Amino acid sequence: MKTGELKNYFCEPKLIKIIEMKIAVVGATGLVGGQMLKVLEERDFPITELFLVASERSVGKKMTYRGKEYTIIGLQTAVDAKADIAIFSAGGSTSEEWAPKFAAAGTTVIDNSSAWRMDPTKKLVVPEVNAIELTKEDKIIANPNCSTIQLIMALAPLHNRYGMKRVIISTYQSITGTGVAAVQQMEDERNGVDGEKVYPYQIDKNCLAQCDVFTENGYTKEEMKLTNETKKILGDDTIAVAATAVRVPVVGGHSESVNVEFKEDFDIDEVRQILSDFPGVIVEDDIDNLVYPMPINSHNRDEVFVGRLRRDFTNPNTLNMWVVADNLRKGAATNAVQIAEYLNANDLA
Repeated sequence: MKTGELKNYFCEPKLIKIIEMKIAVVGATGLVGGQMLKVLEERDFPITELFLVASERSVGKKMTYRGKEYTIIGLQTAVDAKADIAIFSAGGSTSEEWAPKFAAAGTTVIDNSSAWRMDPTKKLVVPEVNAIELTKEDKIIANPNCSTIQLIMALAPLHNRYGMKRVIISTYQSITGTGVAAVQQMEDERNGVDGEKVYPYQIDKNCLAQCDVFTENGYTKEEMKLTNETKKILGDDTIAVAATAVRVPVVGGHSESVNVEFKEDFDIDEVRQILSDFPGVIVEDDIDNLVYPMPINSHNRDEVFVGRLRRDFTNPNTLNMWVVADNLRKGAATNAVQIAEYLNANDLA
């Protein structure tokens, strides 16, 4: 597939099914794993055999996919099954140990953890932006961080047109990014239940200016992911990127306030058109009618929503925008399945 065909490819509501495949979902019992199965079903991915994989404590339990009951298997059994593609969402340590074993058995791994994202030998892929870089030799492919994916979807088409110099991001990230236990903590707090604590402070009716652990430079790992992954995906280390990541008591989507300085001046109407034309982006930008993206409206959606487009009147060539997406869908499961679809359609797995 040529670069010029990439846009039309992802504008199609469903990709052409070329090859029926054996698929493994590693971490199938988790929050993201469940979403991966849901997305595979919704997008009618061509599966001949499905292997649902989880930790030893879940082996032997039953799960249902498309009305059929499956028995959960362990990692070594899944390696031996030699699936065409294994979609991982089982944590970094599991990916570091097992992704190479799957790859050595001939399985292409799409990994949702942070284990391989900054490995210079691995591709970090948002399909609409850089799937064209994938080859048959890429046996471990990294799925970017959820907050990075939606950011890149908004920035990439604008960077291609105007060139970016500097990006400042403040995130408002759903508790679902931490997992099902975080959702339970918020529900417990709302119901007056003294349950397990995932966060060091109350999350209900609160905002925590900490996503992930702090690093030596005072930024959290989540904030540094936005910096490092953005540069890698866009292939440009000259872009200055800094972030503040905040956890908020929201279920259903991450929001980002983005301030981006371009090398060239821009026209707001052209910016709106560029974003509207980019596959997977929906512009909601009508302040006269109070229309702007909200996480409640992005829930269970695969698109990235962009609005509040306006010039930064304090700095030349600088744009402010508001970017929202469901972090479990496009921010994780859907992006991974789209990678699998691209591999399928181009016979790369």
